[in-house]
Amino acid sequence: MEVEILHQPDSAIAHVVLNAGEELVAEAGRMIAMSGYINASTTLRQGKGGGIFGGLKRLVAGESLFLSVFRSPTPGGEVFLAPRLMGDILLYQMTSTGLVVQATSYLGSASDVDIDVGFQGFKSFFSGESIFWLDLSGSGPVILTSFGAIYEVPVNGEYIVDTGHIVAFEKSLTFEIKKAGSSWIGAFLGGEGLVCRFKGQGKLFCQTHNPGAFGMEVGSRLPAKS
Repeated sequence: MEVEILHQPDSAIAHVVLNAGEELVAEAGRMIAMSGYINASTTLRQGKGGGIFGGLKRLVAGESLFLSVFRSPTPGGEVFLAPRLMGDILLYQMTSTGLVVQATSYLGSASDVDIDVGFQGFKSFFSGESIFWLDLSGSGPVILTSFGAIYEVPVNGEYIVDTGHIVAFEKSLTFEIKKAGSSWIGAFLGGEGLVCRFKGQGKLFCQTHNPGAFGMEVGSRLPAKS
């Protein structure tokens, strides 16, 4: 499988070329074009993170109940994937460490990557973000998306990120939700709210824009329904 990222950073799409018999798993509805001979199907996926229970967990996490699977019968099969929002795309190679992905940042992966939904506890709930995150393991490439640009932060010790700007992080990192300032009143009046304090050693991926904040900004400018 070869993955090329085109039109970065604000309108990125992923160009995936499959070998004979290879499969690409993707978030349902994210395919924008493909070779005419590609076999496309919709599945709940069996195995870890699969079946109806796995599908329902993904639905709770903000993902689609279903996943799309694209299989090429011959070498050179092409599939183009694009995210819901305008932004960047990152190609990540899975390792034994594993990866935790903010639910809406998953775009696609090789079929050897296991997709499950991990419970991050009520600390995530009180941050205003999703309680559930995607828990990825196995081997192969993973295609991640962001709202705005995406960038990597190599963490060695501690690092603090606004909760709405997290795309993914390696499972070698632990985290806890903290207030941004010295006091709760100061944190919220200053506009920073809650942040995520990561500890350990590993890679952290962030996005330049916060989808929730963007939605509130746009929504406040829309005319009221009559």
